[in-house]
Amino acid sequence: MRKIAVLTSGGNAAGMNMAIRAVTRCALARGWQVFGVQDGYAGLIARAEDGAEGGAENGAIRALQARDVGGILGSGGTMLGSARCPEFMEPAVRRRGLDNLASLGIDSLVVIGGNGSQAGANALHCDEPELSVVGIASTIDNDLEGSDITLGADTALNVALDAVDKLRVTASAHRRASIVEVMGRDCGYIGLNVGLACGAEAIVLPEVDMSPAEVAARIEDAYRRGKKHAIVIVSEGAKLRAMELEQILMADHCERIGFKLRTTVLGHIQRGGTPTIFDRILGARFGAHAVECLGRGMRGVLVGTHGGELGTTPLADIVGKIKAIDMSRVELARVLAQ
Repeated sequence: MRKIAVLTSGGNAAGMNMAIRAVTRCALARGWQVFGVQDGYAGLIARAEDGAEGGAENGAIRALQARDVGGILGSGGTMLGSARCPEFMEPAVRRRGLDNLASLGIDSLVVIGGNGSQAGANALHCDEPELSVVGIASTIDNDLEGSDITLGADTALNVALDAVDKLRVTASAHRRASIVEVMGRDCGYIGLNVGLACGAEAIVLPEVDMSPAEVAARIEDAYRRGKKHAIVIVSEGAKLRAMELEQILMADHCERIGFKLRTTVLGHIQRGGTPTIFDRILGARFGAHAVECLGRGMRGVLVGTHGGELGTTPLADIVGKIKAIDMSRVELARVLAQ
């Protein structure tokens, strides 16, 4: 009987549970045995209790049945848990994880996660080519090469946009400018698309920096045109974070901007949203396709979408790369904000 394991790694993203559910039930439908790894790579490398063999003996790796993944499709986060595990990039540490899998006879591994998670998946593939490793593209930042859209990005966008829309109501009532910081450490995908969707006066991204003076000019222009509010979207990976930007604007440009300033950092609320129908269906499709890939004997690949269709990309081709944002949308957002 074929035995496969599934884990979620890195930052949690809405839709991960749907992918876990799809992997588990599609594999069980083939007559395979399925194991869930708790807490990502940290669970994979967990040491067994004294006198026991394999991570399963301390609960880190456990068998999954169809009912174990019941009732989770509408839940955010991941039932398997996740954790950062930088030490996993050490060969000796990875070998412990491989030994844990081997002790249970597990021959395949599905890794649901983003850039760091898939780097770990590729390292496992290189260490042990006989282990069938398939990745599922999942990160709210949508910065992973190999997929047009990643699992969790749609929900994060909707959560952030809903928050900005609510902040706009208060900003309009009190004639304020709202500076809103969204997630996106190395990629401005969330900031760009939320800014475009909400009609932000200024969007500050890691890829497209904007000086405090330019931000002040945008806010001032909105004030002079008689607007009751202004919105500034700042990605957390920008040169200046939202609170720093507010301090500079208050210190150097307070007289010209007209509006009172308020800053809101949305933070991890963007990770915790109930998955949208898009992410639920995407998680189901990604999970089913990952099992299909394993059934066809594919190894060392990432499951993603290409032009709306499911496909795969070698993990080696996506490791260490950050997907570029659509610069045409940057210009569109600028034009529409005038």
